[in-house]
Formats: sequence, structure tokens, C-alpha cells
Amino acid sequence: MYFNPFDIDLPIKEVIDEVRQQLQNANTLIVNAPAGAGKSTILPLAVLDEAIFKKQKILMLEPRRLAARTIAERMASLLGEQVGETVGYRIRFDNKISAKTRIEVLTEGILTRMIHSDNALEGVGLVIFDEFHERSIHADVALALCREAQHILRPDLRIMIMSATLDMPMLEDLLKAPVVSSKGRQYPVDIRYTGQQDEWMIGELTAQTVKMAARENKEGDILVFLPGQAEIRKCEEILRHDLRGFSLHPLYGQLPQGKQLAAIFPDKKGKEK
Repeated sequence: MYFNPFDIDLPIKEVIDEVRQQLQNANTLIVNAPAGAGKSTILPLAVLDEAIFKKQKILMLEPRRLAARTIAERMASLLGEQVGETVGYRIRFDNKISAKTRIEVLTEGILTRMIHSDNALEGVGLVIFDEFHERSIHADVALALCREAQHILRPDLRIMIMSATLDMPMLEDLLKAPVVSSKGRQYPVDIRYTGQQDEWMIGELTAQTVKMAARENKEGDILVFLPGQAEIRKCEEILRHDLRGFSLHPLYGQLPQGKQLAAIFPDKKGKEK
């Protein structure tokens, strides 16, 4: 396996050396980085071969199954491998791991059960809690159990907590852990208000707004957020009839895995999405 994280033009590379140094000196680390900085896909690969881990595994907790799969896919692609080789995932009813897997991306319940089965997490060098600001009972329990393992059984076990929006001073004081911050990048944002809307027609009104955006912006993809599956399907139904030249991809939890991945990765025919 060869991977140079400094070849990737993402903001997180500016703090990789600091993260490595802090993991040498402390068994718990907090990483603060904005969305899109590259923390989820770059940092696990950047620290994988650190001597302190002695070829042990890295476990990374993700709050959602789709995130676990896609992050594992992205890390594997950066290594030029298939998922299930160096990088794999375990989620409910599905897993892709092998004897050579050293980074496992997990959902919350999976990690909690692993700790219950093996309190010391033997063979694991680092546990990463990604998107920790989303807070759940599983993530909180898993963190408490990992901290207990550090204090009693595994002082060498490292914990890294990553988030974009946590109250860092409070968490730093609570965990007595150093914080590494990545500034990320900022881009100009143009905000336009379309006036009062009927909350019972969100799907229809959103479709009208998307069509307006497609007319005014001749290049680039359009990302749309809606509150639920019904609104997503209504908006999609209208756009499939009225919007030409775009590849349309809905995304919600009940979709098959293939359709979920199609919504995230570039269109195979190069069309705008």
C-alpha cells in the first residue's frame, strides 16, 4: 500500500503532521475541521502506518450506513484498491472486510457490540468517532466504554474525536485532550429568498425553484435538501417531466445501495446532476 496524503489538495493536509505528533503524545485527540476539509477520508489513511499502532487496526465510527459505505469506497479508491482490502466497512446486514483489512468503517451499533464482546479491543490501535456532533446514545456509550478501556485495560489505545461544530473548549476540558483545528476553505454564497411558501406543497415549490436555478446557472450540479421521502419523490416526479439535460438522482434511506451511491458519485455519462 502506498498513499501520500500530501498529494491530495484538501485543507486537512495542513494539520496532518500536527495530528501525528499529538497522537504520539496523547491517547485522546479532538480534531475540529469544517465539512469538506477531508478529515474523514484522509486522516485515517495518513496515520495508519504510524509506529505507535504496531500494525493494529483503526476503527472509525459513522452515524449513518450510507456514510460508512461511501467513506470506505473513497478511501479504498485513494489506495487504488477495492473495498474489503486495506479499507472495509461493517454496517447492519452488510459488511466488506477481509483478513487484510486494517481500517474498518462502522456504524454506531456495530461498534458498541464489538466493545461488549471484547472490552479491551485487542488488535485495535485507534478508534475514531467521526461527526461526533450528531450525538447518539450508541456513540456516547461507545466513547464511555473506550475511555474506560484506556484507563483500565489499554492505556495505549488511542481515541480521536472529529467534528465540525462541537463546543471545542468544553469538550477539551471534559476529556482533558488537545485540539487540532483545520481552517478549511470558504467560498462566496449567494442567498436568494423566494418569499412565503405553502408548507404543504414543499415538493412542488422546490421543483419550481430548481428549474429556475437550472435556467440561471448553465454549469454545475444542483444539490437540493428536502424534509422527507414524500417531498423528494414529488419533486423528482415533476423534474423528470420538466427538466431536461440533467441526470436526476433522489437520495433517501429506503433506496437500494446502488441508487444511493449513484446519487453521490459523478454521473457515468458526464451529465450535470
